[in-house]
Amino acid sequence: MAAGLRLIPLLGFPLVEPGDDVALLIMEALRANDLSLQQGDVLVVAQKIVSKAENRYVRLADVKVSAEAEALAEKAGKDPRQVELILQESKEVIRVRPGVIIVEHRNGYIHANAGIDKSNIRIDADDPRVLLLPEDPDASARALRKDIADLGAIAPQVIINDSMGRAWRNGTVGLAIGTAGLAPLYNQIGESDMFGNTLEVTEPAVADELAAGASLVMGQAAEGCPVVLARGASLKHSDRGSADLLRDKSLDMFR
Repeated sequence: MAAGLRLIPLLGFPLVEPGDDVALLIMEALRANDLSLQQGDVLVVAQKIVSKAENRYVRLADVKVSAEAEALAEKAGKDPRQVELILQESKEVIRVRPGVIIVEHRNGYIHANAGIDKSNIRIDADDPRVLLLPEDPDASARALRKDIADLGAIAPQVIINDSMGRAWRNGTVGLAIGTAGLAPLYNQIGESDMFGNTLEVTEPAVADELAAGASLVMGQAAEGCPVVLARGASLKHSDRGSADLLRDKSLDMFR
């Protein structure tokens, strides 16, 4: 259990462009904020800057729309070109209503519009573009962890977070879509509670909890704070990535 947790925003973080070295930008931001990495630190990084650095932009003018996308776009009241990208990024369409398409993303998580949006990116009205999620967020997190270590710092644990909705609840929260160096679940099954009862199902999604807390610090609009240093979380080490957070479809009671 964390004895105390600090969520420290890296203020003054620059705008990220395709090809930028995010690890180097983070190290520079740490120095500018009079911080250095310590053992056990976690960096929570907004998906958007990872996608930008990896040039996950798509010009809508370049999208060839299928008949399936046309039909789904009419039902959802969305741009058929964006719907085509949603289908390309997804394994399955789960639900549709005007304005939103809930899908199982090809990386496994259930996400509105496959995480594709136009917020916090520069848009040319005559040549609009959208930003996709990273191709492989776990690989992105691993690379970021390694690159920071290669720059001479302690290798931090890394969470890439994104805002998602949840079944039965209004609003969005930050959730982990990629991790490196940490166990995203804390399995306490078999431990005893404060009265000696054996825990049978307790398994906190610590990566999601930390992603949500950092998201509150990051903000969602013009705050310009895409990286948060989490100190004191005391997360266990693991090289497994974020897949443990995904419930198997056979156990999913909500589809």
